[in-house]
Amino acid sequence: MDEDTIVTLIGVRMAKPGNVFVFRGKTPDCEGCKLNNTCLNLDIGGHYKVVGVRDSPPLDCAVHDKGVQAVEVVEAPWTVLLESRMVREGSTIVYEPVTCNETDCDMFDMCQNPGPVPGNRYTIVNVVGEPEGECAKEYSLKIVEMKK
Repeated sequence: MDEDTIVTLIGVRMAKPGNVFVFRGKTPDCEGCKLNNTCLNLDIGGHYKVVGVRDSPPLDCAVHDKGVQAVEVVEAPWTVLLESRMVREGSTIVYEPVTCNETDCDMFDMCQNPGPVPGNRYTIVNVVGEPEGECAKEYSLKIVEMKK
């Protein structure tokens, strides 16, 4: 197991290698559960990828109808568009989505990615390159992968 791998419990339906999810935290049904320390060991709002499923039987859970399964996860990068002037691989930024209201633009959904939390700090781990198409506001943009 890699040092960046975290063992946690997630719903059986989500426990498949390659599955990517955002950890939303506990629900009221989690109160008093003896599995809290393992289920709730991820960062709220964190973006994770399942890299392994442990060979153990599912455990009963008040939230997940099929129970929870032990899995190995790693932090998954967010893929977003940023203004080119902000992009330096390895740099840490305070994320703010590209300011735009051009909903017909081909890049609008990627510019307004709902996953990363505006105001949070992220490290640019990979500069993927130039987006295809033209920005309706003529911004100079780069596709990047970033992690918390």
